[in-house]
Amino acid sequence: MRQNRTVVLLGLTGITLLAWTYTVHLAGNMGGMNMAMPQTQDWGAMELVLLFVMWAFMMVAMMVPSASRMVLMYTVTLQRREQRQGGLVQPGLFVLGYLAIWTGFSLLATLAQWGLHAAALLSPMAVSTSPMLDGVLLTAAGAFQWSPLKHACLRRCRSPLGFLMTEWREGPRGAFIMGFRHGVFCVGCCWALMALLFVTGVMNLLWISAIAGFVLVEKVIPAGEYVARLAGLLLIGLGILMVADSINA
Repeated sequence: MRQNRTVVLLGLTGITLLAWTYTVHLAGNMGGMNMAMPQTQDWGAMELVLLFVMWAFMMVAMMVPSASRMVLMYTVTLQRREQRQGGLVQPGLFVLGYLAIWTGFSLLATLAQWGLHAAALLSPMAVSTSPMLDGVLLTAAGAFQWSPLKHACLRRCRSPLGFLMTEWREGPRGAFIMGFRHGVFCVGCCWALMALLFVTGVMNLLWISAIAGFVLVEKVIPAGEYVARLAGLLLIGLGILMVADSINA
């Protein structure tokens, strides 16, 4: 059992490092204005594909660490139920199901960035150029931190054992479905925070790391739900100030 947990943990670490390596590479290219996505003209199919790949890798880099505790708990529970060693295929399918929902989110984020680009609301570095938009996004994200949906999803993400007890399904297909359902709760918990990347810069590595770290904190530490609410208040306050400044400008 310990050996399989180690293999799964190494696999999750490898996926995360690969995704972060690619994300850092893209951020460096964007910083040098060499990224293969024109910023001052309409994007074609190739640019949209590159943008989608960027979001997909970025979501893997940001979200796999916060899901690792759930995947490891699933691996241990699976082995105990089957009373045998092995069973690495189903944890892999669990991760695949989890990443499938975040891939869908990446598609939506790609379309959102495309729309903001078409409306000339993003700078060449993929940062919002509208203080009003910034204020609205910050206020909305802060308000969502206090919403019942946020905390219903956050509680499911914070309790791997509770999730497994209520969502358990047998077999490889069941493993994929469980991973997918966990991903649904995870997206429901974190989507508003990801929208803040349009405020700070879609490829701003500092803020990507900060948001990823915050997601991990609110899911793992004992006071995570209170941290989420406190962050919500700060975001609301900052958002209101930005909206007010935009109106008065």
